[in-house]
Amino acid sequence: MKDFKIIEVKQSVFADNDADAEKLRQQLKEEKTFLLNLMSSPGAGKTTTLKRTIAMLAGEMKIGVMEADIDSDVDAKAISETGAETIQLHTGGMCHLDADMTRQGIEQLNAKDLDLVVLENVGNLVCPAEFDTGSVKNAMILSVPEGDDKPLKYPLMFQISDVVLINKCDTLHVFDDFDTEAVKERIHKLNPKAEVFYISAKTGEGFDAWTDWLRREAAGWNR
Repeated sequence: MKDFKIIEVKQSVFADNDADAEKLRQQLKEEKTFLLNLMSSPGAGKTTTLKRTIAMLAGEMKIGVMEADIDSDVDAKAISETGAETIQLHTGGMCHLDADMTRQGIEQLNAKDLDLVVLENVGNLVCPAEFDTGSVKNAMILSVPEGDDKPLKYPLMFQISDVVLINKCDTLHVFDDFDTEAVKERIHKLNPKAEVFYISAKTGEGFDAWTDWLRREAAGWNR
């Protein structure tokens, strides 16, 4: 039998992506652009949360949004109504974005003229957590109807997120088995440094604390 090489393709891909991500972060630092990678499962409220966030920051920052989906432009249309610079990224069937795909979006968005760019990643609690997009910070949304057990089922997503937004807290009276303390303990067991904010994109509850965090992080990066 002829000898042959075994190549760990997955490891090689991740290593290349990590290098691309660091290169993109350095570019963003030089251009003073803060890139936030926003992740969640489908229906958790990314777009609605983003619309309210943009409205609260619109007078302070020049904001751009990259909407990533396998197909459609529904979310991009919704975000463009806020006045933020918006582009739609189609992933060609991929369930995530990697650093090079993000870089292509950044270039098309002309992000060097923006203070804050938000990448609304593909709705998925698995694949997006595995790829460094080159973002400055990672944020994820967990909605109350999804249940408080998600940190146990999808640990990597919570491990890599700098901030966790627990959305739809206005429904806690309906989903009264959602344990607000237990979910926070589970998140901090995986990631002690994660910020956790309880919000409602519908009512605006908790958005002052969330947008204050975003202001601080963006200001620190853009110095």
